[in-house]
Amino acid sequence: MTLFLINIILALVWTVVSGSFTFLNLCFGFILGAASLFLIRREIGASGYMSRIFRIGGLFLLFLRELLLSAWRVAAMVLSPKMDLTPGIFAYRLKVDRDFEITLLANLITLTPGTLSVDVSEDRSTLYVHAIDCSDPEGARADIASGFERKILEAFR
Repeated sequence: MTLFLINIILALVWTVVSGSFTFLNLCFGFILGAASLFLIRREIGASGYMSRIFRIGGLFLLFLRELLLSAWRVAAMVLSPKMDLTPGIFAYRLKVDRDFEITLLANLITLTPGTLSVDVSEDRSTLYVHAIDCSDPEGARADIASGFERKILEAFR
């Protein structure tokens, strides 16, 4: 977080030095600051700043992919003449343990069509998820573990 603030300060310094106080110039200063911090990452002991941005971007791309795939699946389920749905709630054992990570995972699951985060256990170790088709709860657990939860752990730890 400190490097992000330093990057913002570098962007502001760039706008002052260049004399142009436009949004585009501020964005350019931010990119220059990020490049500068990338060049001196070993000296300041922070090699993870830029890679974290790419990991968060990977999480975002995974969310977009899952959003499109699940929207397609739900549309196919609803439009099929014979809906063989088995709605239900399953428990998912969490590997994430920080409040931010649990909240992010629950929101990503809820924003994906066909699933809804219902509750988190008192000890914050289990997330209860409602699925429109819960015929394979083990498969749904595996999808969450290898998808959203893995990317969250990569991005924020």
